[in-house]
Amino acid sequence: MALLFKDTTYVSETTQFLREFLDKNPEVAKGQVEGRALLWDKQVDRGFQAEAEAGRVNQKAYVYQPD
Repeated sequence: MALLFKDTTYVSETTQFLREFLDKNPEVAKGQVEGRALLWDKQVDRGFQAEAEAGRVNQKAYVYQPD
């Protein structure tokens, strides 16, 4: 069975551009790491998370339906 994409030397223009851009502007990669740390890389407080789950109230299927 032949592989459709056997040529592994191909690099798209977009990939070439991004590699060149990051080579010329290394501060961008540093900014990406700092931004990720700011928004995503957080320590999870498992105790608080468990309390929040325990206090969850089930929502009705249609919240605007009067009782």
